[in-house]
Amino acid sequence: MKDFRLHLIVLILIVVAEKIGNISITVGVGKIVLLPMMYALLMGVATAPRFTKISSEKNVKTASSLLGVTLMLLMARYGTLVGPSLPKILAASPALILQEFGNLGTIIIGVPLAVFVGLKREAIGAAHSVAREPNVALIGERFGLDGPEGRGVMGVYICGTVIGTIFFGLMASLAAAYLPFHPYALAMAAGVGSASMMTAAVGSLSAMFPQMADQIAAFGAASNMLSGLDGLYMSIWMALPFAEWLYRKSYRMKYGVDPEPPVIKNLEEGKEGEAK
Repeated sequence: MKDFRLHLIVLILIVVAEKIGNISITVGVGKIVLLPMMYALLMGVATAPRFTKISSEKNVKTASSLLGVTLMLLMARYGTLVGPSLPKILAASPALILQEFGNLGTIIIGVPLAVFVGLKREAIGAAHSVAREPNVALIGERFGLDGPEGRGVMGVYICGTVIGTIFFGLMASLAAAYLPFHPYALAMAAGVGSASMMTAAVGSLSAMFPQMADQIAAFGAASNMLSGLDGLYMSIWMALPFAEWLYRKSYRMKYGVDPEPPVIKNLEEGKEGEAK
């Protein structure tokens, strides 16, 4: 009850967002579907202490700690959808596993682009993944969050939290309208390890293909679960080494010299040492 004000603000935002409902905008042969989650996110940002006095810094910190609990409830709901569609998911299991390699695309595009605009080792933390909680923990353990890699991963984490759901919802709609991919494939692609981003994309796809809504939600949830399970190991064994290698190549191409060696967090001695 100490945070009654916070719960009241959230309840009002949810009611307003649900009253607005889904808004469909026709774009050529497809539709862009704006979901209540997007309105709630934008209104939540508008009530932040930086912009208004509706909420306080204490409310923001409390809301952050409750985010994990709400996502657990969301994933439990998606778990009930996976069961009835389990035969179809098992039939597509090779595709679900192989699609995880698509996450390496963030490195191929992100690292050279980040170096081109002037970032240094921040590019590795920012572009080695979609920077969700497990990736933030990995970078924090490997390099420390107060270093350049930590600044990079936290920057993408914050941007993804603020605008990621909007971007995923719009991208899923445009991909379904203009690209020759099956809705199940797009649902699998939505499972990048973020429940909120996956929900936004699945919601847009379900609105466009209501006859497949349950199956789309099941494929998205299964893909998101696999990303959470094996995504961290892929980051450790493949994504981070690949990002390091591509960073050195990109840095050498732009500046003509080799980059400075990374500073690795030494957990045993509690010190920082240079990686040789």
